[in-house]
Amino acid sequence: MIQRFLCLFVVFLVTGCVSSGYGKPWERPAYAHPAESAPSSLNRETARSALPPGGIQQAQTSQIAGQREFDIVVDSSTVPPPVANQQPVSPVSAVPAPPPVKVGLLVPMSGPQAHLGQAMLQAAQLALFDMGYDSFELLPRDTMATEQGGQKAAQDAINAGAQLLLGPVFSSAARGAKPVAQRYNVNMISFSTDWTLAGGNAFIMGFLPFSQVQRVTEYAAAQGYKRISVLAPDNEYGNAAIAAYNASAWRNGITTGQTSKFSAHAKDVTGIVRAFTNYDARETLLKTDPESDRLSFDAVFMPVGGEQARAVSASLSYFEAGPRKVRRLGTGLMDDRSLAAEPSLAGTWFATSSPELRRDFERRYRETYGQPAPRLATMAYDATALAAVLARNGYYTMGKPAFDRESLINPNGFSGIDGIFRFRPDGLVERGLAILEFKDGEAIQIDPAPGTFENMISQ
Repeated sequence: MIQRFLCLFVVFLVTGCVSSGYGKPWERPAYAHPAESAPSSLNRETARSALPPGGIQQAQTSQIAGQREFDIVVDSSTVPPPVANQQPVSPVSAVPAPPPVKVGLLVPMSGPQAHLGQAMLQAAQLALFDMGYDSFELLPRDTMATEQGGQKAAQDAINAGAQLLLGPVFSSAARGAKPVAQRYNVNMISFSTDWTLAGGNAFIMGFLPFSQVQRVTEYAAAQGYKRISVLAPDNEYGNAAIAAYNASAWRNGITTGQTSKFSAHAKDVTGIVRAFTNYDARETLLKTDPESDRLSFDAVFMPVGGEQARAVSASLSYFEAGPRKVRRLGTGLMDDRSLAAEPSLAGTWFATSSPELRRDFERRYRETYGQPAPRLATMAYDATALAAVLARNGYYTMGKPAFDRESLINPNGFSGIDGIFRFRPDGLVERGLAILEFKDGEAIQIDPAPGTFENMISQ
């Protein structure tokens, strides 16, 4: 019987998602704020003292007093974990307290990305406080968002006794950390989106396009969109998204009209879009038959975000392929609140983690630290909570933290603030995603994220 290593009772289901994460050419802009100095290690008590005074009270009153946020489900033949409905009065009375465990957190805490690293450390502190694992020690180390920094951070954490590494965020730092982790046979859960680093002892937790493309394509096909064309940037992300789309389109009986690429750095895409929509031929035909304006597709898959999404969609509308005629389909790059108000993107569908799940985390983070949580903060929370649960569960079932490969690639997966997720044997993450639509200037959830991987097709 396969063990379910994590049943995250995510009481404060957390916030939304801007997908692409960091680590490749489509990374988001840098943060420019300096980081506060971070302690060399954190346990639950130091995490408690690190929370602002108002934050401690908030954390304590959140639903079930912290340590009940997450519960473990294990095989009935093993030593049972704490009972899910047990009162949090004495969490260690039913079973022995788990032994000490050390986990490294590799994030940028200096340089232009320091603000992001500090935010991820703060999210990890919240998780550490919530988990109720007093002997769980987190070892924050500064990667400086560089390859050399990632190498040094990994070495320092392992020298200090880290049995698992969480991070780095950027692909350069992850590239430096991976061989160090491999040398010492320590598994690493990176927050990067660089899927080329996955494999061996490296697991990629960043928001990857593969699940997003599969989810939105399946949803579109189920809603009757069977004629889809593709308009994508000619870069690594765009090519990966096209490959994922082609595989999913074939499985879902979709006819792909045409696939066009444009330079990822292009500011003017009107020429590409004009040809893509066959505008000149359609315009000529309209002169003789006003009712003959027919496009060869009823939806366009466009894996773009930010200003590029605005430019591509506005050009489509200009060439008579507006959102009322052609449904826009996107990836998590569309998970950007500023895009929701763009008229040419009205009705766009895209796949991302459920904002319903993230909402309470964002509120709690803001109330605790007095500032909004950056998108990637949820990953730091989920990864820290996962490490604590695997450590405690492994102690009860195997006598040691369950940081081994087999535990990490458990096919049942895990559930966190960003919904369900699991690591494939090749080290890539799969996620259960919701479908959102831009409507009336808002991103509205129109199809909820699944709660289990039971009926999901692996990518």
